Amino acid sequence: MFQKILIANRGEIAVRVIRTAREMGLKTVAVYSEVDARAAHVIEADQALSLGPAEPSESYLNIDRIIQAARASGAEAIHPGYGFLAENPDFAAACEEAGLAFIGPPAGVIRDLGSKTEARRIMASAGVPIIPGTAEGTTDVATVRRQAEEMGFPILVKAVAGGGGKGMRVVAEAEEMAEACQAAISEAAKAFGDGRVYLEKNLVAPRHVEFQILADGLGHAIHLFERECSIQRRHQKIIEETPSTALTPQIREAMGRAAVTAAQASGYVGAGTVEFLLDQDGKFYFLEVNTRLQVEHPITEMTTGVDLVRRQIEIAAGEPLGLSQEDVAPRGHAIECRIYAEDPAEQFFPSPGKITLLREPVGPGVRVDSGIYEGFTVPVEYDPILSKLIVWAHDREAARQRMVRALGGYAVLGIETTVPFLLDVIESAPFREGETRTDFIERHFTAWRPSAPEADVARMAFVIDELRPAARPTGGDQPRGWPTPWQSLGRWTI
Repeated sequence: MFQKILIANRGEIAVRVIRTAREMGLKTVAVYSEVDARAAHVIEADQALSLGPAEPSESYLNIDRIIQAARASGAEAIHPGYGFLAENPDFAAACEEAGLAFIGPPAGVIRDLGSKTEARRIMASAGVPIIPGTAEGTTDVATVRRQAEEMGFPILVKAVAGGGGKGMRVVAEAEEMAEACQAAISEAAKAFGDGRVYLEKNLVAPRHVEFQILADGLGHAIHLFERECSIQRRHQKIIEETPSTALTPQIREAMGRAAVTAAQASGYVGAGTVEFLLDQDGKFYFLEVNTRLQVEHPITEMTTGVDLVRRQIEIAAGEPLGLSQEDVAPRGHAIECRIYAEDPAEQFFPSPGKITLLREPVGPGVRVDSGIYEGFTVPVEYDPILSKLIVWAHDREAARQRMVRALGGYAVLGIETTVPFLLDVIESAPFREGETRTDFIERHFTAWRPSAPEADVARMAFVIDELRPAARPTGGDQPRGWPTPWQSLGRWTI
């Protein structure tokens, strides 16, 4: 086992990895840019080294500087988290060349599965069902347009490389094809350095269901059941849950087998996620493999009791998986809400700035994976995720009610967050009924507006009073409860 690992990331995922590493008795090294000098992951780690300027290419995407930091610190392994370099095969190869263990799959596997067309070829050869589409990527608009007309509309233009919805366009008819294709090519080239796109048949209002996999370097692979990830905005997940309300036992078993087959066919090692689309007829199709830890991994941990970060580290150290499929039995229901520094009333525009007050929910079955603290300034340079709020309960409705309470007790001042939007989604009738498809936000929340400011003020005052223990009176008719934010911060306006 390693003695010291470096976490090549920031924010809540870096904090998450550090905490498990500490439980394993490992020393941790954080890296940071100049705007993150007082970030939570820097404070939490045993050691921290600066990477340089805030620009990602000069810090969290700078392979040479991260390798140098690992060598200087004496770290033996690097955990990439997710985002940044987590799915970059050149980074994994650089770690291997430097004699450092990469806590993830081999570089060749990342490269193969990072190409959506190559991944589709591997899965088709292994008998995993894939969405009808083209086999090769191209940057020639005329070729793509001709292929689309042969397949029939609606069609999905997708970047060969990368993910996160970048380089992706839904095209409903031929007249839109040229403009959409050129936009996808341009966006993919800027985001991934590879402008090639390919086509997939666009499934109407499918479910997005993924299976967590674990595989060691000795040929053993299992799945840890599914996560329902259909509630998305701009192809980015915002709410996830497990188990999925859409899966029958038969579909769950078939998808699980397909996920393990996908892992074995690709030579996978470590923790990963096989993503599927489930259509309205109950047929599922391979979408992609995420060769890293997922943002939503905590709900799997809550229902299975398996620490996925610990397993990642152990596998990277050469240890056997130590789990069979029969050893994993999910229990209860878990839901995760991603908390972003975004203004949902303004098309989810980023809301960086200083957090002047922070109160995170607590209580039975409540977990907060957070990368912030009161007084921290959320930078504009990076993804605006602040934390993940996870709840567990014995069944879905109990978990939903627990999430309502937890979101209602999440107080952040100084910046806008997605909390009020998430609360309305969780309380909505379609969510209560489990009708969560990829068009959920567009269908039910396109006209969403926040509640009246007066209601927000009343709710925030209640939240602060509830979350803080009552102050002991010092005599006379002293008011009970801690000061409200308005008493502490002075006059302010909405």
